[in-house]
Amino acid sequence: MNTNYNARKCTLKQPFIDRADLKLKKVYKLLGDDATADVTVSTSGDTQTVEITVKSRSLILRSEESSTDRIEALDKAIDAIIRKIRRNKTRIERKLKNAPAISDLLENEGEKLYEESEYDIIREKRVQMKPQFVEEAILQMNLLGHNFYMFLNAETEEVNVIYKRKDGKYGLLMAEVL
Repeated sequence: MNTNYNARKCTLKQPFIDRADLKLKKVYKLLGDDATADVTVSTSGDTQTVEITVKSRSLILRSEESSTDRIEALDKAIDAIIRKIRRNKTRIERKLKNAPAISDLLENEGEKLYEESEYDIIREKRVQMKPQFVEEAILQMNLLGHNFYMFLNAETEEVNVIYKRKDGKYGLLMAEVL
């Protein structure tokens, strides 16, 4: 049970950290004590944003909420993670039971900023991949709250991208070398 706190353009006081620890105990209870959470709090004008990323073995859950009150944003973010866990409970239990313990799936290995570029690439991100089936990739994408997810397909051993369509269904992109 490990929680890391980061503050951007603000300072975190002990009552906020105590409340976050208390609320995150529910998440740790559902996912196990080997889970880690990163809580990032940022301020922009009157808006307080709380971003929580929880990692447990090969599972990553993410939630981001904003409010004028930091505590309210924290409560909403943790409640969103708990809802995601409960909504996908059987899938998560199956994945945690069968998955080998590995380090983070997604890891920032340094952001590169470019001064001048024709396409203005402002960030590069390295992604560590383990083989996954399409269903696992869809689950992981939904738990992260993203619209697309790149993964190493366990069946074809190729890099694929799963994405959510406007009609609520999913699409799969498979590369074909010419």
